[in-house]
Order: sequence, then structure tokens, then C-alpha cells
Amino acid sequence: MDRRAFLSTVAGGLLTAPLVAGGQQKAKAYTLGFLSGVTPIDRDTAALEQGLHDLGWLKGQNIAIEYRSAEGNLDRLPALATELVSLKVDLIVAVSAPETSAARRATISTPIVFVVHGDPVGTGDVQSLAHPGGTTTGVAQMHPELTTKQLEILQQLVPRVSRTAVLWNAANPAKVGDWRERRPSAHTLGIALQSSEVRRPTDLSGAFATIRKQRPDAMLILGDPLTVSSRVPIADFAVKEHLPVMYPLRLFVEAGGLISYGADVTDLFRRAARYVDKILKGAKPADLPVEQPTKFELVINLKTAKALGLTIPQSLLVRADQVIE
Repeated sequence: MDRRAFLSTVAGGLLTAPLVAGGQQKAKAYTLGFLSGVTPIDRDTAALEQGLHDLGWLKGQNIAIEYRSAEGNLDRLPALATELVSLKVDLIVAVSAPETSAARRATISTPIVFVVHGDPVGTGDVQSLAHPGGTTTGVAQMHPELTTKQLEILQQLVPRVSRTAVLWNAANPAKVGDWRERRPSAHTLGIALQSSEVRRPTDLSGAFATIRKQRPDAMLILGDPLTVSSRVPIADFAVKEHLPVMYPLRLFVEAGGLISYGADVTDLFRRAARYVDKILKGAKPADLPVEQPTKFELVINLKTAKALGLTIPQSLLVRADQVIE
């Protein structure tokens, strides 16, 4: 190659190299914060990540996720939320109401997507379901008819039921509305509800003692990070006392509980991925209506039923989405 050709080749390479490099520049990588009051459930986080993957968000390439869990100690949520904000995450996925509240106190600008919020309007986290306003939106579990169905199933299991204890976290504002909404349904079905309030894990032993003294026919659990993180001792107590219990989530039945009827939470995590996708692509949370569950599941633990001396009606077994043997 002569000198003139060589210089031409070098010059051409110098001119084209930056253009190639520029054409290969990666799109911006985003970071999500994931805030949970309990140890994250693998199938739920997997559903979120798979939902993101299906929408083109690939971990290690254009998205990263910073997981933070209070491990059942909800007092840690504010500090964890502040930590995520300090990391300059682009969006926070807050699992339920307490996590959403902590995230909103930690930031006024970072978008927040909740997954299983019990009452986003009642807590003030959104202005309305149709028009959330602000920086927060997601999926809510506001289904008044769910209460009636849970109590109806409980009546099928225990036809004699007339008094039912309700174990719930009174420190969670979303559960205050949940408790209030259950009384009319129970009254219609002829069931008296006895409130058993807890505010921290250490309150459980006292609540158990009260329930034992009151001797209700059955028990109903309101789901939130406190009761979810205490699902094993709650299930153990119920079996020990031969107390039929209706739970709100499959997790409780997998931990030894009798029966659950509620939203398919794994599906809600998949749907939350769509909110994340839209917001990262420029949509405003204020303009994304809050959705409600569309898939529900009935889960029954036959081993626990046997320990309680209960025979599960065939009509329920046929309807069950999962039967644990």
C-alpha cells in the first residue's frame, strides 16, 4: 500500500470510529427501588421481573432493581425508603399501603407504583382511582364483594358459624377501612365480628389470649405486612385451638393455614410491571388510573382440615385453584 492510500485509510478510520461508537451507545439504564415490609416472595418478584422482561426491560442491561425489605419490622420502612431515594432510583415499587406511605414521605418527585394497596383513596395516597394525581398509582385490592365471598365460604366450611374473630393491624390506615367495610357484609350473613387488633408482632400473644377466651366459631385475617410476616405463628395458633380460619392470601395456607380466598398476588406483580414500563417511557402516574384485581384464587390445605377435624365440601374442592395435601 502506498503512502497516500495508507494516510487515506487512517483518516477514514479516525472519522468513522466515533460515528460507530456513537451508533452503538446504549440506551439509558434505569434503576428501580423495591420496598417491602416483609421478606420478598420469590414467585412474586419473579413475576415482576418476568413482566418487565416481556416488555423489553432486561436486568443488567437497561434496568437494575434495588431490593429493600423491613423483614416484618415496619418501623424500618422510613429509613429504607430514604435509602432508596438517596440512591437516586428512577421509580419505587412499594408493595402495599405501609410501604407506599413510607415512600411518599421520603420523596415528593420519585414515581411510586404500589402492588397490593388496600385503600389508596382512604389513605390519601391517590386522589381517586380514575385520576390518581400526584406521583403515585398502581393496583389496589378494593373489592367490597370479596368480604362477602370470604364469609360465605367460611359458612360453607362451618355452617354453625355465628361469631368470627377478625385479626388485623390497627396501625395500618388501609386496614381501618377494611375492617369497617366488613361489618355490613357480616351483618347481612348473620355473623358477629369480634375485633382483635394488633399493632406490632409483640401484640400477637395478647390477641391470641383474647381470642382463646372469647372462643369464636371461626377467625378471619386481614392481610398486611404485619400479619403476612406472622403467618406461621397465626396458622400454628389456629390449628392448636382447632379454629377454622379464612385467610386473604395463598401464603398463609402454604404456611399451614386452612383456606384462603383473595386476589392472585403474583398476577398483580405482573401487572405492576406495566405501570413501571409506562412511567419509565414517559407517562405520568397522575394520568394512570388505579386498577383492581381481575384474578382471584381459592386455596385449601387438606392436611390442616384433617387436623381440625373438618371435611371440606366437594363444592369447594371443585372450585379450588390449588389443594395442598
